[in-house]
Amino acid sequence: MKRHSPVAIGVALAASLLAALPALAQQPGSRPAANRPPVTRPAPARPPHPDSLGADWRLQQDEARQGVRNHQLLPLSRVIEQVRARTPGRQLDAGLEYQGTRPIYRVRWMTRDGRRVDYLIDAATGAMLSGH
Repeated sequence: MKRHSPVAIGVALAASLLAALPALAQQPGSRPAANRPPVTRPAPARPPHPDSLGADWRLQQDEARQGVRNHQLLPLSRVIEQVRARTPGRQLDAGLEYQGTRPIYRVRWMTRDGRRVDYLIDAATGAMLSGH
């Protein structure tokens, strides 16, 4: 019986594994990757107005600035002062959102006793819609 060196066995084993990889990668019943059309996924639908605390916050800030320039929205600083007068504490974050077509400032606030309050304020009129 002829003996093979461990190196020769390793090389033969590696060669046979490399030859089998394309067949292993292909799932039963599927076409080879070279003939498969590219996978395209539709882009996720974007809401018409971004969430104030979401990934599109820069676009949302530009939209708010434009609304203030056009005298359609109150400056956020004025809204923050309104919240501060109502509830002593500090601002956590704030931004512009929409309820339908109505622009709303959402102000997240930390009270002095450590409670978080989300204020919703009409961005055009300054009317306090909720604070809970």
